[in-house]
Amino acid sequence: MPFGGGLLARTMGLLHDIGKCSAQYQAYIRRPAVEGGPKGPDHSTAGAIRAREIYGLAGHLMGFGIAGHHSGLMNGGGHEGSSLNSRLEKEVEPHDGWENYAIGLPSPSELKAALKKPQINQIEKHFSVPFMARMLFSCLVDADFLETEAFYARDARPERGGHLLPEHLQKLRNFLAGHRADNTEVNRLRSQILDHANAKASLAPGLFTLTVPTGGGKTLTSLSFAMEHAARHGLRRVIYVIPFTSIIEQTAAVFREEVGLGDAVLEHHASFDWDQRRPPSDDKEEEGPNGLAKLRRDAENWDAPIVVTTAVQFFESLFAARTSKARKLHNLAQSVIVLDEAQSIPVHLLRPCMAAIEELARNYGASVILCTATQPALRIQDKALPRRKDGETDGLHIPDERELAPAPSALYQKLKRVQVEWLRDPVDDEVIAGRFAEQAQMLCIVNSRAHAQALFTRMRSEDLPGAVQLTTLMCAQHRREVLKDLREALKAGQPVRLVSTSLIEAGVDISFPEVWRAAAGLFSVAQAAGRCNRSGELGALGEAFGRTVLFESSQHKTPPILESFYQPARTVLRKDWDDPLGLEAVREYYRELYWQKGDDALDAAKMLNGTRYPILPALADTSRAMDWPFADIAEAFRMIDDLMDPVIIPFDGEVSHDIDALRDPNAPFPPAGVTRRLQRYVVPVPARVRAAMIALGAVQLIKPEEYGDRFAVLANESLYDPQAGLRLDDPTWRTAENNVI
Repeated sequence: MPFGGGLLARTMGLLHDIGKCSAQYQAYIRRPAVEGGPKGPDHSTAGAIRAREIYGLAGHLMGFGIAGHHSGLMNGGGHEGSSLNSRLEKEVEPHDGWENYAIGLPSPSELKAALKKPQINQIEKHFSVPFMARMLFSCLVDADFLETEAFYARDARPERGGHLLPEHLQKLRNFLAGHRADNTEVNRLRSQILDHANAKASLAPGLFTLTVPTGGGKTLTSLSFAMEHAARHGLRRVIYVIPFTSIIEQTAAVFREEVGLGDAVLEHHASFDWDQRRPPSDDKEEEGPNGLAKLRRDAENWDAPIVVTTAVQFFESLFAARTSKARKLHNLAQSVIVLDEAQSIPVHLLRPCMAAIEELARNYGASVILCTATQPALRIQDKALPRRKDGETDGLHIPDERELAPAPSALYQKLKRVQVEWLRDPVDDEVIAGRFAEQAQMLCIVNSRAHAQALFTRMRSEDLPGAVQLTTLMCAQHRREVLKDLREALKAGQPVRLVSTSLIEAGVDISFPEVWRAAAGLFSVAQAAGRCNRSGELGALGEAFGRTVLFESSQHKTPPILESFYQPARTVLRKDWDDPLGLEAVREYYRELYWQKGDDALDAAKMLNGTRYPILPALADTSRAMDWPFADIAEAFRMIDDLMDPVIIPFDGEVSHDIDALRDPNAPFPPAGVTRRLQRYVVPVPARVRAAMIALGAVQLIKPEEYGDRFAVLANESLYDPQAGLRLDDPTWRTAENNVI
């Protein structure tokens, strides 16, 4: 076990199913398989009770995972019948003879001797023990899923993804050697940054920062350091965490195709979350005749050399209660975790996220790299976070020598390629369209799909050459093809007038001479500037600059969440900075952002009913009795509030083949790899919108009797505009061609 919990995990494995020895369960499991038949009796409580009887407090710790290995982590105390305490007091069916199936149980003294006291978490001292309960739960659930998978495979245990190998690192080294051939001034600086970072690969695992301006090659530098560092210290995998679903496929494609890592790369953003609507209290024992339910969830365990995932998937999994979402956690131990654009961590969850980062590095042998162009001042040394209520300085302890970039302040001066302008008076779309008319190659990034659509429609009505839109209403494969065409047009000097949502701001290698950015935080301005004169195309560094304009729309209101980031940006921009995107200006921005909000705002999760629910105090208050409220925390910890549902777009022949495979009546669960591939063809829409489209027949469900509403395919293809993506205004609309019978 990578984090030293092997004996506890083995004990949980031996005890978790002893309830199956009951006569009631044996009668159930021998029934003929009937689709939708009755669920099995409770077989998980018995093991939790025995664990507590035999091992005391250690057994109570293990009991969370044993009792919840089907239903998920539950609260320790609280509501009658739905807490661990109530389960431990429950009368269970007699399960005589269970000792014959739990051979090799350690004695209490053996287990106690194996327990390793965790190092104290510097963000919250009560965080470590409940986090261990989560990790043990993950081990048990993943093993249970894998055994189910192996049973149904019958002939052979399915192959898993595995760990990093020397050949993976060699492929990356070969790619980077060829990448250096582009002998431009910017690329020479990128090579210096890469070499400096790699030279620190021998440093002990732990926390690192990589502070590189956009366009400085931080994506490849961070991957290279991660793999070199993993090779030096025997770490198992790289988890590359990206802020937005919309750019996952681009980064994964670079790693998979350009670098040549191929199948070693797992792209995961869980577009098809089987469990997202299952009630947390739905404690159904889905085994025996209905055991395929586990596989139908197609849950991901991140057993792959390189995982590319979203910040939402990563952090919500760290606080999840669902079995399908939490089964991956133990695979974070002894891994290198790259948090790309670390400043994107939501402010209201900042302290819980910092506690999780601290815990992984301090007690689970992981290295975590905070990788960004605008470091969010999360170090203790930055003194940007408000002091905690105990008077201590808040933040992560990351010494200066663990910064992977060479002299970041000087680096920012060398790589300065844009001049930032701030328009203090609001502007309307007519002004922006007028500037598009004057500038043949220009990008405008706005804050909503509606604003992008409005600007794009105006540009099309004025017949501006090269008008293009890029939004999340286009599936990932579509966006990828559009970006490929845009890069070729820009390189050829052709008109490219692009309107985009924020999806283009990170991980997209594209460059315009002029970029406009709607009101947002200073980190978003820096990201927008990273799409401007990205590789110094306009001339020598320090002499030729692109133009980046920050504006406030008079017609489209800034979303409240972005307004809260824009307000401190206004305060900072009013000062006379040589470079408003330089490190000093950015540090002042985060000090203004965090101090203005205060300590309480950095741990301000909410329950679904709107009740404020600080997560770290909830753990601290329940630690003495080990009554941790895991289910409540999972409900409260939401990176984004709006539930979006996937609509599969039949965009090309490849996706059509996978759709047909899902529809196969002889396939009892999704064929291997299908849900992963389908991620590239999904458009996320509000749940109520997709429900309306299904009701009207514009979207059709695949095998709803087996998959529920998990797989929904666009049936009315007239609703997918090849230039604007999925139309949500009128799901009954059809083109004239499609009205011909």
